[in-house]
Amino acid sequence: MVLLSIWKNISAANISLILIIIYAITVFSTAIMVVREKRDPVKTTSWVLILILLPIAGLIFYIFFGQYHRKEKIFNRKGLRDLEQIENLSHLQILKLHKENFNRSSKIIDNLNIITLLLNNSKSLLTEFNEVEIFQDGDGAFNSIIDVLSSAKSTIHIEFYIVSDDKIGNKIKDILIEKAKLGIEVRLVFDDVGSWSLSKKYIRSMRDAGVFVHPFMEVKFPLLTSKVNYRNHRKIIIVDGKVGFVGGMNIADRYLEGSKELGPWRDTMIKLVGEAVHSLQAIFLVDWYFVSNQIISDRKKYFPEQNVSSHHPIQITACGPDSDWASIMQAFFLAITKARHHIYIASPYFVPNESILTALKTASLSGVDVRIMLPGKSDSTVVYWSSLSYVSELLDAGIKVYLYQNGFNHSKILMIDRSFASVGSANMDIRSFEDNFEIAAIIYDEQITDLLEKSFLNDLSRSKMIISDEWNLRSHKYNLKESVARLFSPLF
Repeated sequence: MVLLSIWKNISAANISLILIIIYAITVFSTAIMVVREKRDPVKTTSWVLILILLPIAGLIFYIFFGQYHRKEKIFNRKGLRDLEQIENLSHLQILKLHKENFNRSSKIIDNLNIITLLLNNSKSLLTEFNEVEIFQDGDGAFNSIIDVLSSAKSTIHIEFYIVSDDKIGNKIKDILIEKAKLGIEVRLVFDDVGSWSLSKKYIRSMRDAGVFVHPFMEVKFPLLTSKVNYRNHRKIIIVDGKVGFVGGMNIADRYLEGSKELGPWRDTMIKLVGEAVHSLQAIFLVDWYFVSNQIISDRKKYFPEQNVSSHHPIQITACGPDSDWASIMQAFFLAITKARHHIYIASPYFVPNESILTALKTASLSGVDVRIMLPGKSDSTVVYWSSLSYVSELLDAGIKVYLYQNGFNHSKILMIDRSFASVGSANMDIRSFEDNFEIAAIIYDEQITDLLEKSFLNDLSRSKMIISDEWNLRSHKYNLKESVARLFSPLF
């Protein structure tokens, strides 16, 4: 009764003042928490500015998209016996590679520091004997994927950010159902946010046929969780433990047919046969354990012997908010800093952290030919304008920047000095480096890198090179768009 009496005597103005004070304390406390997380300074500054400039919306956005959970270990994987064995193998491989009498090829010697880095920061084993086939469009990639899936004899493992209930999605679904009915083990992991539009009917039809299907980090109440910020962006397929696919394509018609808004979709996917497939398999099985709580350890079935003589050294590395180190970003950084002749980058979303940005500018200023290809149009307006906000400082450092004109280039590739290449799901952006679960095939091979570089240079012929003088004459409204987009880039 006393409290009710006091409340009735408080004026509306006082109530408003109290609420404002409470809210101000909340926003201030949140800003302090952001700073204390000791994340990337640019990202920290962006979040603090968002909280100040858009107090209500900024606080909501931070709750859903900004909370930092790397140290809290979203995943608990310590019980996996296979991971302990991989750690032991990686340690032995480091010792072996650094022995003076070890017969190392020039491919390995030239990249020994990167190889050692990935063995240490992500336990990514070096595989030497692999066959590699490169696909530059959805037609070639999905024709090969369908052929390999159709020939499966024992297991099919698929993990994608986006699985769509469309023509290609249903074609693959039908194959998976057919194979499951024949007694083949079929497992599918899809990201619950990336595949939000996937119908329950689509999923149920596979489960009813015996396909094991799980969403990755299911989001039942998106407005009440920060899980929407940490997504599985990986795109991998492993069949019979012998053939694998990895790259930037999702399972969706637009990778085959393009879209009305953007035109043809250009992307890169690689098919692997050989030892590297075991690395893809290990990554999938760890993710499967997380979504299903099932440990799969039949080595003969899931890690069969490989009989490949082609010498194309590859490390498969994966990272995410659960990782101790940002392994993909660190590999990119080290590769860029050791470049001597050229660096070629294609990324649909270019929002680098300060380390990568400085490394690129330093490489260019030291005489390295740095070329970056960005999309001329994008499926994300905010990220598109944010990417363009970096152009001026790139040009000032002598970096050549191109805008792809023949549709939308969704490729995520990095090539350096004809001896290092990366193909995978990771964009050259902060979200891929810190927030998403990503994967990359790091290739140490002149022949494969040369093919990727030739394709990149061919794409440049379909691109418009940005001229510094023309760029600087643009209207101020473009600078404003880019600045605002860059501020909000942590959300996207």
